[in-house]
Amino acid sequence: MFKKIVCILLFMSFFLCGCGKNDTTPGTLNAVLKRKKLIVGVRTDARPFGFIGEDGYNYGFDVDLGSELALYLVNRYANAVEYVPVTAQNRIAYLNSGKVDCLIATMSITENRSKLMDFSVPYYESGQAIMVPHWSKISTLKELNGQRVIIVYGSTSEINVRNELPDSTIMGYKNYDDAVKALKDGLAVAIIADDSVLLDYVYRDKYFKLLPGRYSVEPYAIAFRKGKDTESLRQYTDFFLKEYARTGKLTRLQHKWGLN
Repeated sequence: MFKKIVCILLFMSFFLCGCGKNDTTPGTLNAVLKRKKLIVGVRTDARPFGFIGEDGYNYGFDVDLGSELALYLVNRYANAVEYVPVTAQNRIAYLNSGKVDCLIATMSITENRSKLMDFSVPYYESGQAIMVPHWSKISTLKELNGQRVIIVYGSTSEINVRNELPDSTIMGYKNYDDAVKALKDGLAVAIIADDSVLLDYVYRDKYFKLLPGRYSVEPYAIAFRKGKDTESLRQYTDFFLKEYARTGKLTRLQHKWGLN
């Protein structure tokens, strides 16, 4: 019954929005329905949200969520979604240039980002955490002031570190793998980043440990190009996320990737 209602609503929106026009602007509901495919920007360096498996395919929590959203929108399994790799540095540019319809890429909602793009309702809540070598005596954020600290460029941790640790030397890297390698090589005393991403490195490598405190609240959401023309796609995404959560599917997906 729910799927029938969804199909009816999609058809009505498709008709009322004038989908008979040649509107194929990326990031719009019309474009997605015309091509019968959702183009999603995803991370490839942020386990367990987005990474490349040994077989060369995309995997992760965000990847699975994108697949489910695409199925909901175009009502088919085969070729319903295309994944485009993005980084913390280029993801906003990819979105605004039309290379992707949306971003499901560990994108947390911030006041500054909300000026540049529109967000769905949150689908996950993360927080900034500190990862250090297992033998480190560091136990608080304040102890890092004046020390070398690693961040990933383009992440909210970059802003937070500059504000909270004004005397620290900040070492930036383009992706998490390089940042973690630098910590293991002794180039800094800690990494500050989203706990959900750092936890995966801790699980995989006992050299690291995660300190218990969290220093921010980072609600992850799906990002859309800002503008009236993308509003329908965002509204349908909101409806999907709320229903996905209500039915328990979101919780099960989090459990699959060790996120709850």
